[in-house]
Amino acid sequence: MQQRQKQMMKGNEAISEAAIQAGCRFFFGYPITPQNEIPEYMSARMPEEGGVFLQAESEVAAINMIYGAAGTGARCMTSSSSPGISLKQEGISYLVGAELPCVIVNIARGGPGLGTIQPSQADYFQATRGGGHGDYRTCVFAPATVPEAVELTQRAFDVADAYRNPVIVLGDGVIGQMMEPVTMPDYSPRPGIDKSPWSATGYKEGSGKPRAIINSLYLKAEDLEALNVRLQEKFDQIEKNELLYEEHFMDDAEIAVVAYAISGRIALTAVRRAREAGIKVGLIRPITVWPFPNEAIRNAAKHVKTFLAVEMSLGQMVEDVRLAVGNARPVKFYGRTGGVVPGVEEIYRQIAAIEGGQ
Repeated sequence: MQQRQKQMMKGNEAISEAAIQAGCRFFFGYPITPQNEIPEYMSARMPEEGGVFLQAESEVAAINMIYGAAGTGARCMTSSSSPGISLKQEGISYLVGAELPCVIVNIARGGPGLGTIQPSQADYFQATRGGGHGDYRTCVFAPATVPEAVELTQRAFDVADAYRNPVIVLGDGVIGQMMEPVTMPDYSPRPGIDKSPWSATGYKEGSGKPRAIINSLYLKAEDLEALNVRLQEKFDQIEKNELLYEEHFMDDAEIAVVAYAISGRIALTAVRRAREAGIKVGLIRPITVWPFPNEAIRNAAKHVKTFLAVEMSLGQMVEDVRLAVGNARPVKFYGRTGGVVPGVEEIYRQIAAIEGGQ
């Protein structure tokens, strides 16, 4: 795969360009900090690529425009930040029910309510539990660096198309606003994706193709139950095939830190420092927060004495860690919230305290 020249890019801009390179040609959004560079970038680049940019009158309108564009089989994306994503939840549920692929980017900020424009990971429940109504899931990618955000954004389009389901890229204000060197790869789509049987691209009498009826309304309970069972089979396949995580220093670890996205990046530095101090500690970083690396954590519990979940919330991902560990080992928690980012020193102190028996 040939690669373009490396350049410094802000996270929001890199996500936008990655989407364009992945074939996204429809973007509908509404401004909210700290994701505003995404619609700003798209407003300039989409016309250059023959695509469509539209600033909707609201987040609710934007997600319903995505519903329409996705129904034609086009690659489309919307973005927002925390309270804006809350407004999109009904539309996301509709998209899942209608089995329409799209990518939704959340550059999360502190809450609840309007909260702050500072970064947060308190949207974890919203992203991994569905957020809207009904039995549904969305694959959720959580990048820790700007280059990884590029890779995961492009992967998100492939996963969305492969399973005909919305996919979320869950960033935060740090990832969205920081600048890092990025090499934008030449993109090749995942093979085997055929949208022609279901997409609404116009109906011609005698064409042999049935009318494309895209809908999430089922008046008979048995029909809706059958849809939900089929959707669950799809979610099971996503859980089986799309899980991503990474491990550092886990072979002999007696303490395991579990942290994702920017918290995972900061925690890795703290883990390295603790290793230098002779503490046997490792890191498990979920890259998909749904699917979650339950099996990896269960396996680690066979030799790890204590787990430490670190996140920018008052305790959301820690529930998944505890579910994975069960009663096998204690799970401790350290979190900062309201837009406060945990630092290397404070995470190191938590690790050292566990080592010291506290």
